[in-house]
Amino acid sequence: MFKLNLRIALRNLWKNKAYTLINVGGLSIGLASCMILLLYINYEWGYDKQFKNYKDTYMVYNNQKANGGIFSVSATPGVLAEGAKAEIAGVLQATHISWSASELLSYNQHNFKKSVTYADSNFLKIFDYKVLQGNAADFLKNPNSVVLTKSMATALFGKEDPLNKTVKLAQTEYLKVEGVIEDAPKNSSIQFDYLLPWTLYEKQNSWVKTAGWGSNFCMTFLLLKDNSFFSAANTQLKGMIKRGDKDSNGEAFLHPLSKWHLYSTFENGKSVGGKIQQLQIFLLLAFCILLIACVNFMNLSTARSEKRSREVGVRKAIGSSRKSLVSQFLMESVLLALISMVFAFMLIEIALPYFNGLLGISLEIAYMEWKFWAVLILLTLFTGLIAGSYPAFYLSSFDPIKVLKGFTLPGNSSLSIRKFLVVSQFVFAVCLIICITVIYQQLNYIKNKPVGYNKNNLIEIPVQGDLKMASKFQVLKDNLLKSGYASGVSYSSLSMTGWGNNGYGVSWPGKNEKEKVLVSYRNTGYDLIKTTGMELIAGRDFSEKFADSASVLINETLAKTMGNRQPVGSVIKWDGRPVTIIGLIKDYIFESPYQKSNALLISHTPDMGSDGSAVILIKIPAEQNLSKAVDFIDDQLKIINPQYPADRHFVDENFEQKFRNEKLLGTLSNWFGGFAVFISCLGLLGLALFMAEQRKKEISIRKVLGASSVNILLLLNKDFIKLVFIANLIAFPLAYVIVSRWLSNYDFRISISVFPFAIAAVLSVLIALFTVSLQSFKVSKANPVDALKYE
Repeated sequence: MFKLNLRIALRNLWKNKAYTLINVGGLSIGLASCMILLLYINYEWGYDKQFKNYKDTYMVYNNQKANGGIFSVSATPGVLAEGAKAEIAGVLQATHISWSASELLSYNQHNFKKSVTYADSNFLKIFDYKVLQGNAADFLKNPNSVVLTKSMATALFGKEDPLNKTVKLAQTEYLKVEGVIEDAPKNSSIQFDYLLPWTLYEKQNSWVKTAGWGSNFCMTFLLLKDNSFFSAANTQLKGMIKRGDKDSNGEAFLHPLSKWHLYSTFENGKSVGGKIQQLQIFLLLAFCILLIACVNFMNLSTARSEKRSREVGVRKAIGSSRKSLVSQFLMESVLLALISMVFAFMLIEIALPYFNGLLGISLEIAYMEWKFWAVLILLTLFTGLIAGSYPAFYLSSFDPIKVLKGFTLPGNSSLSIRKFLVVSQFVFAVCLIICITVIYQQLNYIKNKPVGYNKNNLIEIPVQGDLKMASKFQVLKDNLLKSGYASGVSYSSLSMTGWGNNGYGVSWPGKNEKEKVLVSYRNTGYDLIKTTGMELIAGRDFSEKFADSASVLINETLAKTMGNRQPVGSVIKWDGRPVTIIGLIKDYIFESPYQKSNALLISHTPDMGSDGSAVILIKIPAEQNLSKAVDFIDDQLKIINPQYPADRHFVDENFEQKFRNEKLLGTLSNWFGGFAVFISCLGLLGLALFMAEQRKKEISIRKVLGASSVNILLLLNKDFIKLVFIANLIAFPLAYVIVSRWLSNYDFRISISVFPFAIAAVLSVLIALFTVSLQSFKVSKANPVDALKYE
């Protein structure tokens, strides 16, 4: 019986090549889209889960009460790790690490500026990276040692054995290579090219050793003996910072390592989601696209019901049971799903390089893993059974006597179901069009919103090597200004788009001393406003004409917080030191472009900083040739700082990186939304084929009585426009709720206008008209004699 059903299925698929092609095309695109999205979801879901003890590993977050709310940050006191290990019984291991920064590592003539993380020896006990060379027990204990990743070792030494070789850090520290480990997984939140001991970090930054419970400057991780200790450990941890320093403003809590990447958004001290919401959208999109493809199969299968009815009648007349007929039709759909999966694989292999480039990751098909094949088989069977279920039960229900007498099939009930399915498809398609339009509107609004300074032709160069010397910086500044390739040169303790450097040390007359106000701060040089194009509302910039060591600039937000509309000339205190406000600047975006600016204080300092975060700012005049200006800047850097590569970035490029998630959401939604709309068109085509077949005699009679092709087109299209109109009515309020909730995550957001809904309505009608008219035109041109010759 199986072989017979298989032969019948293959014969039917071959006989009806056009329908088979449409079905295979729709299912292939649906399966390929679903698989790519599932690969991406699996990649994101696997973040930070490569380590043996990830389920028992927690990151310590720090709740800070300030500015009338609670801020949850990953910055913690350096003494917290040791304190937690000593005081909390359930802690097996504790470690603290620095944030990754780029430092120059050299061997002979090989110089590479790569990402480094400072960590103590417990770090590799919690995060069990595979050790390729060296004794893991000795790693990160010697202050003049380094642990390289495989890629870094290859870059520095090629085929040489790296163990016990001496490398040079930032042209100042000599380090011995003690080990080589595997590269950090791409889907790991901690990324580095080499590891350095925490003791070296303390040596380079003397303040680290004396930093107390009120200084938050590193990340802390705890490994519990098992999860049964979680509640007790979390309770003990909450009061630890206060016990260490009663004046500190922090409350620590545990956040699972496995949720670090996906659940990174906090409100009032509690996790409320994050990237997991984006993954939920993509998961829904994946299965909706697949479901739409299945619906198309149903529509196209039942559209051919009259042609298959005689086959069903004959098979029932000679003794076939309904069960065997259902089995046959389900076999056809599963066989079609298997064929579609083969083509889907081809589409995936073609599309993956593009999506990997788009996402900046390395998605790949794990052919050697049984889990992949299990999911694939289940997905194929699910697709085949869902797609074939309705046609199987519908076609197998025909009465053989009535069918063989040549009756007209009563299609009303099935037609109603198909209309419902097509409406559902278009509800989904219209919602997608609206959501995609709103995403692009929001992204363009934020990108084009004034940032408070002129980021065009503004270059940042890290303060490194000889550039840390004030004399070298002055030489660079003089040379650039004299050349005309720069109209302004200054420096800042942080990048224009960077985050960090904040505290509670700012006070002013009338301030409630019990109130904690978090203020960000930057240290800068002269000509900051001239170089960056910031808007000075009142007062002046830092100038060599004045003694500005005790002078500060503040932004509008800090002035409003102080309740002082005219703050210029006021004296406030910063960490107990009196400073005078000499200028008020307009708020500018320096952290998140989606949220309101934080209170900001800017001071002048002759010290550009030595922690690797300081940058030199260079403004290239608009009239200058950009390429020549950049080449001149590179040449000057090579002359003044020959040991380091010319490392420069345009601020607008850095600013673009802040929109990566939203751009990714928009691009993926655009692509897969387009696939969903295309597959919906195939569903509409299926219904058009069915209705044309059901009404071919009616159409022929109308043509005999004088109806024109235009009349026939209007007659057939009218019914479909009604369906699209109903789909729009359902989709509009649904889409409004979705985009409203999405936009509520942003302080700066667009107002929802009529435009996205109008675009969706017009596009859905045009798509429907085009799709249906392809079939309607063919029917309107058919010879009525062919349909009426047996009457």
